[in-house]
Amino acid sequence: MTIKQIREQTLRARHLMQRARRQHFAVGAFNIDNQETLIAVARAATKLNSPVMVEASHGEVEAMGLDNIRDMVDNYRAEYGIEMYINLDHSPSVEAAKAGIDAGFEFIHIDISNADHSASDAEIIAGTREIVEYAKFTGAIVEAEPHYFQGSSNLHTEKIDYQEIKKTFSTPEGALEFVQATGIETFAASIGNLHGKYAVPKKLDLELLSEIRRQLPAQVNISLHGGSGMPEHYYIDAAKIGVQKININSDMRLVFRQTLEKVLNENPNEYAIVKLMPEVYIAVQKVVEKKIQAFGSEGRAVL
Repeated sequence: MTIKQIREQTLRARHLMQRARRQHFAVGAFNIDNQETLIAVARAATKLNSPVMVEASHGEVEAMGLDNIRDMVDNYRAEYGIEMYINLDHSPSVEAAKAGIDAGFEFIHIDISNADHSASDAEIIAGTREIVEYAKFTGAIVEAEPHYFQGSSNLHTEKIDYQEIKKTFSTPEGALEFVQATGIETFAASIGNLHGKYAVPKKLDLELLSEIRRQLPAQVNISLHGGSGMPEHYYIDAAKIGVQKININSDMRLVFRQTLEKVLNENPNEYAIVKLMPEVYIAVQKVVEKKIQAFGSEGRAVL
């Protein structure tokens, strides 16, 4: 992509966030592990005429490559005629985040504490601020949080200790101070939204979310990480309160693996794996569609 094309795409991304704020819907940010999950997201977006974000975390970037992800998303966006963007999810360093900006990603999540859980407030603010300044060249939208998010994008069997987790919840005052100190445009709120899928449903503190929304400037976006494994009403309520972006990963991974294992067991003599994959990405597509409908983004695409 040329710099002009990148800037045009980031401008469209900004318009999407403005629409989400005004119309009170959230954009689904769906992690991809491979081409099959990208196909699932693209087809869901096509069917429901919804804007979507494709997310790639550090491990996925290492597996597929920044430029390859950029090209794949551009190709499927053109093929399906959809509104689709890329978010660099939990970028663990300033250098990695800059690489995502250089590759033309419209959304950049810089997460200094992801690589270093003991990073100081000053280190987190300084690194985040550096990315905010660097992103001005392309117009990329920068997201961050002031501390480490618990959990991982996997299937967890342990119980959720909410008394312990509440110690790391965002505060309205802290959210505002972090936004003012860094200049970020999207604040990743912690209100009970752990990464991963757990044996029991997650519980969000919606009253706290409302307080954070009231404290932050109207033009600042709020994102929710750890969107997998939450009862649907939380998505609906969060979008109404003022969340613009919700991350989904583990729900997709679980269905992908379960369906793949089922297809492999049913076809022990088939070695052309490409013939087995349609059932897999159809199953993932259904997960994405359900999230889109709960987020309120169905029919909101602008092409």
